[in-house]
Amino acid sequence: MALSTTPETIVKDNLEISEELIRKFDTLGPRYTSYPTADRFHAEFTEASYLQYLQERNSSTNKPPLSLYIHIPFCASLCYYCACNKVITKDRSKSAIYLDYLAKELALVKRHLSAREIISQLHLGGGTPTFLSPDEMRGLMAMLRENFEFAEDAEISIEIDPRTVTKETLQLLAELGFNRTSLGVQDFDEQVQLAVHRIQPFEMVEECIHQSRKVGFQSINFDLIYGLPKQNLESFSRTLDQVIALAPARIALYNYAHLPTRFKPQRRINEADLPSAELRLQIFLMSLRRLLAEGYVYIGLDHFAKPDDSLALAVKDKSLHRNFQGYTTRADCDLIALGLSSIGKVGASYVQNLRTLDEYYAALDAGRMPVEKGFHLTTDDLLRREIIMDLMCSAALNIPEIEEKFQIDFAEYFQDELSRIQNFADEGLVAVGSSEVSVTSKGRMFVRAFSMVFDQYLSRQSAAKYSKLI
Repeated sequence: MALSTTPETIVKDNLEISEELIRKFDTLGPRYTSYPTADRFHAEFTEASYLQYLQERNSSTNKPPLSLYIHIPFCASLCYYCACNKVITKDRSKSAIYLDYLAKELALVKRHLSAREIISQLHLGGGTPTFLSPDEMRGLMAMLRENFEFAEDAEISIEIDPRTVTKETLQLLAELGFNRTSLGVQDFDEQVQLAVHRIQPFEMVEECIHQSRKVGFQSINFDLIYGLPKQNLESFSRTLDQVIALAPARIALYNYAHLPTRFKPQRRINEADLPSAELRLQIFLMSLRRLLAEGYVYIGLDHFAKPDDSLALAVKDKSLHRNFQGYTTRADCDLIALGLSSIGKVGASYVQNLRTLDEYYAALDAGRMPVEKGFHLTTDDLLRREIIMDLMCSAALNIPEIEEKFQIDFAEYFQDELSRIQNFADEGLVAVGSSEVSVTSKGRMFVRAFSMVFDQYLSRQSAAKYSKLI
């Protein structure tokens, strides 16, 4: 395939974006898996705070759906780019101990929930969830099913490291009810894999996909990363050739954020090997153009999906939502999060667990919830969250509905924000009217930028710690 290193305009399904426009609005900013963002959480939110919100949910007659997130922190080897909270070990006995403590945490949570809550979503993340042995995975799912009912159409997903799964593992996951998988592919180029300490040949991933489909998994997501050491246009184009050949239903194309002062493993990356900002942009533009040409639908931010995938359909009917796991088709849920450093959402609150095994275990041994910090959302936070999440999901803001729900005059309350968002309206990225603010097709790429307009906390803190928008 011939590569253009200077794409001027990308056009597909009314998505027409000039390189000049991307350069104009490509700044630093949050990804908004929550609002306020997790860096705003504070230790004044305590175990007692969390219990109060659980009890309020339990006494409510109009509960939102419930989802579960479980963090399995263990990895057998270290990937240098990784910013996740993980424990590197080859000692398989550690996971059995960890599951015992997960059971303790669940028991504490269950004291404050209805007897048999219905789960609409379950996600196992990490770390490497498939670090668990088959018996441990069976035990974990049995424990969850003993404590909760799962909806018939529940989305049950798991992150998979193709280096650590076998066809027997995949068969077991299917038997246990998992129906979505996400694979960390990142890049198929051997030199890139060596530079980030994650060796997984194409043939290994191909076999994993083959076995996944053989046991019944059809909804498969690939995570790719651009901006890694040793990457260039030609090498990443070859990776895209291989990804397209495997035809995953969804693709997440992440921009690598090199923050070695915050994430120690990244210090092992040779900064001289990182692509320049210009090359990074060209890799993204090339990838966007190729994925669109192959028929993938651009969902927003860095997500793509096949046209018949539920995410693509949700974009059309404006039922797309966003939570800590990214884009989803499920309605807004309360989220119970279990395990090390996991983040939950209950009512008008966020809660995050302790980040080290010693602290996590000590809290549970003392009969305490392992809460490290969290956030109480004010009415203004809830208002801005609703607006930002609607914008992030490419939905229209219905101004009369917002005014009635929050008892405000929208134009007066957001006078400054409406003035600032006009910069994006002038470029055709949003349409601003008296009764509606809506995202245009080409505006989907910039949703982080104009969502930032409504973020009242950004002005209080530098954006330097965030990743580039594109």
